[in-house]
Amino acid sequence: MTHAPRPAGRTGVRRHDREIIALALPAFGALVAEPLFVMADSAIVGHLGTPQLAGLGIAATLLTTGVNVFVFLAYSTTAAVARRVGAGDLPSAIRQGMDGIWLALLLGAAVVAAALPAAPALIELFGASETAAPHAVTYLRISVLGIPAMLVVLAATGVLRGLQDTRTPLYVAVGGFTLNAVLNVVLVYGAGLGIAGSAWGTVIAQCGMAAVYLTVVVRGARRHGASLRPDAAGIRASGRAGVPLLVRTLSLRAMLVLATAVAARLGDVEVAAHQITLTVWSLLAFALDAIAIAGQAIIGRYLGAGDAAGARAACRRMVQWGVASGVVLGMLVAAARPLLLPLFTSDTAVHDRLTPALLVVAVTSPIAGVVFVLDGVLMGAGDGPYLAWASLATLAVSAPAALAVPALGGGLTALWWAVAGLMMAVRLATLWLRARSGRWIVTGAVRA
Repeated sequence: MTHAPRPAGRTGVRRHDREIIALALPAFGALVAEPLFVMADSAIVGHLGTPQLAGLGIAATLLTTGVNVFVFLAYSTTAAVARRVGAGDLPSAIRQGMDGIWLALLLGAAVVAAALPAAPALIELFGASETAAPHAVTYLRISVLGIPAMLVVLAATGVLRGLQDTRTPLYVAVGGFTLNAVLNVVLVYGAGLGIAGSAWGTVIAQCGMAAVYLTVVVRGARRHGASLRPDAAGIRASGRAGVPLLVRTLSLRAMLVLATAVAARLGDVEVAAHQITLTVWSLLAFALDAIAIAGQAIIGRYLGAGDAAGARAACRRMVQWGVASGVVLGMLVAAARPLLLPLFTSDTAVHDRLTPALLVVAVTSPIAGVVFVLDGVLMGAGDGPYLAWASLATLAVSAPAALAVPALGGGLTALWWAVAGLMMAVRLATLWLRARSGRWIVTGAVRA
């Protein structure tokens, strides 16, 4: 296959910038819209009473964790579809996306079958109080019914990102959030269903989002003559591609769970400050992850088109974007500390622990910016096995450091040096070495 000459110098840089902005900005909007589901539920259910809000908090944590484990449905689908788009084979790209959607439906059905009978035991495992537990079980059992739709949304989002479309996911996310908020008010208060109404509102909104996505993908399939039928070989291939990314996600999630457990051992004040710091850090991650999502789509397309030099140039430019974004966000966190402290709590003891922890987040933000970008680049290249091993290595180095904090007399600041400092530094080292080696650059419609 022959390719048109790539623009050099400033022209090439501007082209990469336009591509990154066009994909990253809508992706950021969609990423921010997703957590608003839980926030809307919390705001509405909170007026029912403290036991209901506590029950929602426990059930929503289980639900979110369960769904996030399968985020590979979006990541692996984006890379695979983008490669075929770059190769100019849209029918195969959409067919690949349909395999991911069928896999999402199968996994969703399996999760529902396992979670429905296990709901009371899962709530009890989290140590819910006698007053909160019934509400948590009610919310979890109903909301679990929406998991197949949630997983379809992940896979279909990956399809559209691979097709270089991040605007449609933004529109669907905003529409879904709006519908969820309206349904919550109507069902919780208008219909008098209480916390069950909140769960049903979320399920209906998620099913509506999945229906919109499926409509868009099905129309594309018919337009390009792609089959909609399940293909066992394709579904198995999607599953195999997702396993390394599942390992990656579980490894990184384990580190964050471990950090929370260590913070809890340090005391109530420390764990409160830790939760606020984690919230701020997660918000920064959404902004940086938007560039990573752009990286998945752009790199996959270049490699599918056989343009290794274009992939390298795009990687370099996105790393620069990651550094700049990390510096800006870090400066914002440092400057906004006086405003953030009273926003979350009036407890001066928590303020004392929170101030240095937020400074750690601010100082390490440029490192995080590069890490997120390189993570997205390697995902877009389909380099999942390396990401899995790199994440396991990161956990092996960072977990002992976090566990040693209480034993060495360290506090919350030391813990966050282990999380935002050491963990991200190890990730940077492993990802940077891989990026520089060039071994991730495998061209073609399918990564051999």
